[in-house]
Amino acid sequence: MTLAFFLSHTVSGQTFDAKQPPGNNFDQAQFRLWIPEGLQSIRAILVLVPGSNGDGRGQVEAQLWRDFAQEQGLALVGLHMTDKMHEDMFIEHYVDVANGSGEAFLRALEQLGEASGHPEIAKAPLLLWGMSAGGEFNYEFALWRPHRVAAFVVNKGGIYYSALASTEARQVPGLFFIGTEDLAFRNDIIRGIYSINRRAHALWALIEQTGVDHAVAGSDQIAVDFYREVLQQRLDGGPLKKLDIEDGFFCDPDTVSCVPAAGADSPREPVSWLATEALAKTWRAAQSFTAPNE
Repeated sequence: MTLAFFLSHTVSGQTFDAKQPPGNNFDQAQFRLWIPEGLQSIRAILVLVPGSNGDGRGQVEAQLWRDFAQEQGLALVGLHMTDKMHEDMFIEHYVDVANGSGEAFLRALEQLGEASGHPEIAKAPLLLWGMSAGGEFNYEFALWRPHRVAAFVVNKGGIYYSALASTEARQVPGLFFIGTEDLAFRNDIIRGIYSINRRAHALWALIEQTGVDHAVAGSDQIAVDFYREVLQQRLDGGPLKKLDIEDGFFCDPDTVSCVPAAGADSPREPVSWLATEALAKTWRAAQSFTAPNE
């Protein structure tokens, strides 16, 4: 099947669309690439994955993401993937990336790279942003292809297919968000996958947003700070650099305090791991976030 591409010029960049035919665990698979004007070489791709069966292509127009992409030399890719109709539509099949949807995404990146004249897109490191089912997709993709992922965000999702990550996947920096007013099963599941992997030394952090339900609630801006620091640590023009847990910081949610990981006592409870002191400060500030009154 021939893939379709559409090019449009905007004030600040170029946009390309592509689609893949239905696959084993998904129905629609549509993708939008945005490249900042004048960008000669793409360092990494920020992937924007929406909630359940949603259309994330429009997210490439968000000023926050465009400003960050221009600052860091990134491309943006928005996803629109949906399930085939099945009995339990709250269980998204397409987020099980190892079952077909992941390969469809990678094929689309290759084609978008060819169409845009940026073949480096096919191999570029990925930053994964997602809300709800988007976070589920991100988590599963990071576990499936850890060598492609510079960092990922799990943001208030609900259904996951994998528990214990591989050693390689645990070395990919991850940031997990839950809202204290979200459904308990969602929070319990996210705490569970985070905790079991932190026990196995995953380079991951958890932020609990007070008074927040199933909403973004500023987590996108925190993610930008997270991505910025991780890019500085992991990108040097070659393969993604591995981070040393001893070079980071442990942050304790009970005391809202952070200490250098090097020489720290082994924690009895799961504590967050942050790559830099700046991220540790961001984490501490986020603990005091309270949703505004409606």
